[in-house]
Amino acid sequence: MKLKKAIYIVIGCINLGLGAVGAVVPLLPSVVFLLIATFCFARGSERLHNWFIGTKLYKKNLESYVKGKGMTRKTKVSIMITVTALMSFGFIMMDAVPVGRAVLAVVWVCHLVYFVFGVKTIPATAAEAE
Repeated sequence: MKLKKAIYIVIGCINLGLGAVGAVVPLLPSVVFLLIATFCFARGSERLHNWFIGTKLYKKNLESYVKGKGMTRKTKVSIMITVTALMSFGFIMMDAVPVGRAVLAVVWVCHLVYFVFGVKTIPATAAEAE
């Protein structure tokens, strides 16, 4: 059991680092990595989880989404652009695999539909007020 918790903590720390870099680098998504870090910290260490949900990084990028309130337009667009760019690269690399391209296209469309219609858009001022 301790090994499993240690693995969660290591994966959480790696994703926290990537999420922190993603908060600064425009092309790297921070929200996805921070969500994974939140999940891993919750499974691996209550102390790390409580620390993480108290950080500015969490509050700025995830708190409103985790509470079910939604995301700011800027966050949603950032995620959609990043995923589109990464999936485009995969699409180009799958030149000889038409089935792979079709699957990737379906996943991409579902991703866009989810973020446009499934995630509520909140004003940036509402996210900052929390």
